[in-house]
Amino acid sequence: MTAARAEYSHSVRAVTEGDCPTPTRLPAEIWILAGANVVIALGYGVVAPVLPAYARNFGVSISAATFVITAFAAMRLIFAPPSGLLVQKLGERRVYLTGLLIVALSTLACAFAQTYWQLLLFRSLGGAGSTMFTVSSLALMIRLSPFDARGRVAGLFSSAFMIGGVAGPVLGSLTAGLGLSAPFVIYGVALTVAAAVVFVSLRNSPLAAPDVETGPTVSVRAVLRNRAYQAALLSNLAAGWAALGLRVALVPLFVVDVLHRSAGMAGLVLAMFAVGNVCAVIPSGHLSDRVGRRKLMIVGLTVSSISTVLLGWTTSLPVFLAIAFVTGAASGIFISPQQAAVADVIGNQARGGTAVATFQMMSDLGTIVGSLVAGQIAQHVSFTAAFGVGGVILLAAAASWALAPETRHAGDDEETPICPLGHEPVEGSL
Repeated sequence: MTAARAEYSHSVRAVTEGDCPTPTRLPAEIWILAGANVVIALGYGVVAPVLPAYARNFGVSISAATFVITAFAAMRLIFAPPSGLLVQKLGERRVYLTGLLIVALSTLACAFAQTYWQLLLFRSLGGAGSTMFTVSSLALMIRLSPFDARGRVAGLFSSAFMIGGVAGPVLGSLTAGLGLSAPFVIYGVALTVAAAVVFVSLRNSPLAAPDVETGPTVSVRAVLRNRAYQAALLSNLAAGWAALGLRVALVPLFVVDVLHRSAGMAGLVLAMFAVGNVCAVIPSGHLSDRVGRRKLMIVGLTVSSISTVLLGWTTSLPVFLAIAFVTGAASGIFISPQQAAVADVIGNQARGGTAVATFQMMSDLGTIVGSLVAGQIAQHVSFTAAFGVGGVILLAAAASWALAPETRHAGDDEETPICPLGHEPVEGSL
C-alpha cells in the first residue's frame, strides 16, 4: 500500500470511528476532474444549439439533421457496455483520457466535414468517446471519494456539468458570428486542453491508478441482487425519461403550442429547470452524507413526480416557470444521493466498470425512449397525458426506493473489499 493510500485510508477509518470531528478533506484529484467537467459541459453547450443548422447546410431534410443528435445518443447507449469492460481491463484514468481525446478529435473533424455522412460518422464516434469518459468519470468519482463525502463529491460533479451546460449556450451565442463550424473548433481545442491538464495532474496520483490486474471486481450480476442498485437503475431511467427526454422534447413545444409564447421564452423555461437544479444539487449532496441516500431519493422523486404532472395542467406562464423551478430543484435533490448510493454499493476499492456502465445506460435509455414516447403521446393524445406518464414513472422509482435499504453505512475498508451486497464476496476477493 502506498503512503498516499495509507493516509487516505486512515482518514476514512478516523471518520468511521468518530476520531475526526470535521468533514473529510476532498482529494485534489476531485477538484481537477470537476474543473474538467465544467469544460466538457461548456463545450457541449456551445455545440448543441448549432448542430442541427450545421447539418442542414449539407442540404438534408430536418429529420436527417436531427438524426445527427439521435445518432450521438444511440452510440452512447450502444457503447456503454464496452466502455465498462474497458474500465475493468485498463483502469478508469486511461479510459477517461482516451474518451476525451476521441471526442476532441471527432469534434474537430466535424468542423471540416465535407458531406453530411462525414458529419454523421464523426458525431457518432463522438458518442462512443462520450460514453467512455462518462462511465470512467463516474467510476473515478467512486474511486476517489471518501465514503463519508460521496454525496458532496456527487453534488460537486453534477453541479460542474450543470454550470457548464447553462453557460455553454451563452458562450455559443457570443461565437455565433464566427460561423457554424467555429463552435466545433472551440470545443475540440478545449477538450484537448482539458485532457492534457487531467493527464499531467493525475499521472502520478496513487488514488487514480488502481491495480487493474489484482484488484477485486464487482460484477453486474452481483450488484443486480442489491435492491438499492435496482432502485438506482429505475430512478436513473426515470431521470433520463423525465429530466432529459420529456423536458427537452416537450417543454419547448408546450410553451409555444399551449402557452402561446415565443421560442425564446421556451429557453427561459428550460433555464428555470437548470437554476432549480443547481440550487438543490450541492446542498442535497451534503445532506445525503448526514441523513442517508434513501430518504432524499424518495422525497426528490415524489416531488418531481407531482410537479411533472402539474406541468401538463398549467395554462399560465408565471405558474409554469414556478413549477419548472420546483421540478428542477426536485431533480437536484435526488441526483447526488443517487450517484452516492451507487458508489456505496460498488465501493472504492473494487473495479466496478460494468456496474457503472449499466447504471449510466439507464439514463441514456430513458432519454431516447422518453423523448420518442412522450412525443407520440403528445401528438396522438395530449401534452397533459405525456407529462402524466413521466410523473408515473418517477413515482414508480420513488416506490422502488421506499423498498430499498439505506446504503450510506456500507463504507469501504482499505484492506478488505466490501461486498456490494453486504455479506457476499465480490469477484477477486477472498
